[in-house]
Amino acid sequence: MNTADLGLPVDVPSTALFTDQYELTMLQAALKAGTAERRSVFEVFTRRLPEGRRYGVVAGTGRVLDAVENFRFDADVLGFLRERSIVDEETLDRLAGYRFSGDVWGYPEGEVYFPGSPVMRVEGSFAECVLLETVILSILNHDSAIAAAASRMSSAAGDRPLIEMGARRTHELAAVAASRAAYVGGFATTSDLAAGFRYGIPTVGTSAHAFTLLHDSERDAFRAQVDSLGRGTTLLVDTYDVAEAVRTAVEVAGPELGAVRIDSGDLLLVAHRVRQQLDELGAADTRIIVTSDLDEYAIASLAAAPVDAYGVGTQLVTGSGHPTCSMVYKLVARAESADPKAPLVPVAKKSSGGKTSVGGRKWAARRLDADGVAEAEVLGTGPVPAELADRQLLVELVKGGTVVAREPLDVVRDRHAAARANLPLSATQLSRGEPVLPTEYAPARSGS
Repeated sequence: MNTADLGLPVDVPSTALFTDQYELTMLQAALKAGTAERRSVFEVFTRRLPEGRRYGVVAGTGRVLDAVENFRFDADVLGFLRERSIVDEETLDRLAGYRFSGDVWGYPEGEVYFPGSPVMRVEGSFAECVLLETVILSILNHDSAIAAAASRMSSAAGDRPLIEMGARRTHELAAVAASRAAYVGGFATTSDLAAGFRYGIPTVGTSAHAFTLLHDSERDAFRAQVDSLGRGTTLLVDTYDVAEAVRTAVEVAGPELGAVRIDSGDLLLVAHRVRQQLDELGAADTRIIVTSDLDEYAIASLAAAPVDAYGVGTQLVTGSGHPTCSMVYKLVARAESADPKAPLVPVAKKSSGGKTSVGGRKWAARRLDADGVAEAEVLGTGPVPAELADRQLLVELVKGGTVVAREPLDVVRDRHAAARANLPLSATQLSRGEPVLPTEYAPARSGS
């Protein structure tokens, strides 16, 4: 069963109002000026990575494709726009029949990116492309930020699995998207059932402190959980005294106890003590899971601890201090007229304050060194140099308004692992530093 096709309550019937008002007022003005039909090229990119980050992670592409398909102005939406006098009747008539019929290219989801990388390119008439700006940015900025944090955490965790458990720390629908992005970035499971239902992500969960406190004793709570869920369950052992709880847990479940979870205290010290105690009690195969406001730095600090898995919540769903990627959606080329055969003219914002952009419809390629390791992100306009022809990054996502590149989430997850592995080793260092690959602009060639 493809749960993505079920129309679940975590979706919305239309994404048309996930936008800013000025997208619609620009359309109205362009219609009056006769420029709305000019062929246009918009690119999504970021001018810089968050401070200290060595690479970015493209996430949310699949959700963008859904959003583009669902960008429809139904009667209720049009009624709202008419009642508020947001745009005039001519524009409302145009919106009533809106269907994106252009093309979208982008970095495949799970790929890494760097400053200037054209993460997504949207092509079509100005009228149809400009309306998609806000919804595309809201998805890519959020999901890519979560995926980048998840990638850093999974790198720090090594072979130890990570559990996403941040649903209670963010908006209920953002939690579903965050879980998806975390899975792309390397997390193994989620506690969020909506994410499991919507995207097929494996789900886990057993009990909280409230379950222990409900019972007359910790032993009663453990017995109730084991009787219900089996000896392979995970028992939470830090409600009262950890050492006493571990002893009781093994007495109740026996050496077949699946795992114990530690949610407070000095995790490094407590984990060592619990491992020693479990081994002495004959529960050598019982795993230790730690939670408690972890981030990539805390996970790295536990590398030498006898920990088997990590549960991460708040820091993950807030991007570990960087909840957005600061991606922008800029017009980089447009036709000289509404004639479909009119040539594209590069355009770019030129202003002070660091908010400039580079004009022209761009290609992107990743140059490798002699050992096959990535050494530069190369961008350019016009023909692609022969030596980079097989290293191009952009793939076709939407052709003539039809989505052509949907793929299973596990494929995306594997792609990210491969892309990260292809970067220089310094990419996974948690210390502050510059992007691990420089961004180079190839000289413009004939045909641009």
